[in-house]
Amino acid sequence: MVDATLAAIAQPAQTDPDAALRARRQPLARRRYALEIRQHMGWRRQALILAAALLAGLAISAAILVAAGVPADELANEFVMQTFFDGQNFRAVLFQAAPMILVGLAGSLAFRARFWNLGLEGQMIWGAIGATAVSMWQIGPEPLRLPLMFAAAIGCGLLWVLGPAWLKIRLGVNEIISTLMLNYMAANFLLHLVYGSWKDPKDNFPYSPQFRIFERLPELGAGVSSAIVLAAVVALFAWWLVGVSRAGLYLRFVDANPRVAHANGVPVRRTIYGAVLLSGAMAGLAGLAVASGQEGRLTQAFYQGYGFSGILIAFLARNNPLAATVVALLVAALFVTGRSLQVFYQVPFSMVQLIQAIIVVCVASSDFFIRHRLRRVGGEAVQ
Repeated sequence: MVDATLAAIAQPAQTDPDAALRARRQPLARRRYALEIRQHMGWRRQALILAAALLAGLAISAAILVAAGVPADELANEFVMQTFFDGQNFRAVLFQAAPMILVGLAGSLAFRARFWNLGLEGQMIWGAIGATAVSMWQIGPEPLRLPLMFAAAIGCGLLWVLGPAWLKIRLGVNEIISTLMLNYMAANFLLHLVYGSWKDPKDNFPYSPQFRIFERLPELGAGVSSAIVLAAVVALFAWWLVGVSRAGLYLRFVDANPRVAHANGVPVRRTIYGAVLLSGAMAGLAGLAVASGQEGRLTQAFYQGYGFSGILIAFLARNNPLAATVVALLVAALFVTGRSLQVFYQVPFSMVQLIQAIIVVCVASSDFFIRHRLRRVGGEAVQ
């Protein structure tokens, strides 16, 4: 009996005063979550997330504009009624949208091939230079002058992006660096021309002589330039190429995984070359649209801002040609409204660029929720 009593006393676990408390806590568990990549999300849920992100960006932008002195009850009137339902302002939107659609399509097509073409402005410059050379040197008869300017713009834009494409595919050189550097080369060569041999001799200002009437993109009536028709035709071609043709199927394989695409017999190099060269050609056409459709001559700063806008449009449209067309119209409307806000409310144009940046950040953030999710992985007992 004594031995049994001593053995019972020698077991500390039986006399632990916290044993009962731990027993009561045992059923409780700490919830744990893991971040994982989604395998698939339906397009409706993606659209819902994108719409929520866009509304958040617009709400932040509206708050900034109100703080800058724009009356809250005038925001809808300025951004919707005055922009899209006023004839003069809507024509200005179409006028501004044509080159933006072209550079947006150029960016979208190259990005689909996993080629980050940041040299859109350089390709625009060379497209305008090629078209201006045809005008300056009076190449071809007058009825063929404009088609020859089209061909020169396409060829020059295409050739300016050929070098980075070759360096990327053959030597593995980062195309972000090469295309950006070529922007500076093109811009400085443009300055060399307009301050040098191509300077207008009539008024001695740094731009080329004015294009002749048959070298300008014609107007369709009511002040609407045919450049918007050109942009719409190119957009339809890009949609057919991406969504219907065999090349578009190859592009989807390359975008998903180039190595797997090559293993399955997809001509990866030819597909990338084709997409990148078409991207340069579209950017060259954008240069023609500005030089021949808007400025009427080659100027020293006609390209500024279009490169960033093209990347922005391609990103917001997720490289979809039809979506890029709609986004380009909205971005053009934002620019036109920004000028109106400058005049009537003394809002600096840098605030319009700030709004663009806010919307980009919000849409970029939405991509995280589209690609990832939180999953409960169980729990562990609380000690």
